[in-house]
Amino acid sequence: MDHDETSMIGDASAAADAWLGHIDAGDRAASWRETSSLFRQMVTEEQWTEAHEKVTAVLGHALGREMRDTEHRTSVPGAPDGHYVLLKYDTRFERKQEGVETVVTMLDTDGEWRVGGYFVQ
Repeated sequence: MDHDETSMIGDASAAADAWLGHIDAGDRAASWRETSSLFRQMVTEEQWTEAHEKVTAVLGHALGREMRDTEHRTSVPGAPDGHYVLLKYDTRFERKQEGVETVVTMLDTDGEWRVGGYFVQ
């Protein structure tokens, strides 16, 4: 991993951590505002709120998470080529002890790293 990639992963990880802070606090509006411009074009705030409420209803709130893996990519399904960092966390939820959260961060058009996708398994 070269210096640029290390720097990208560090910046992407910091953006993901700040965004997960909004999720953990239950501030769905702030979490939507902090997503990438592409995410906000594709998913309305109302759609995001509904989707996240469904996940929380089933799994409960996150009780703790640890970084499992990071991966820099220049291509991800359903999005234009660019710089992406996929971050996987081993996460304990209230009703699921061994969950995995995947946060897809992307280098946004303004040069800032933002969340462009969020998946829970």
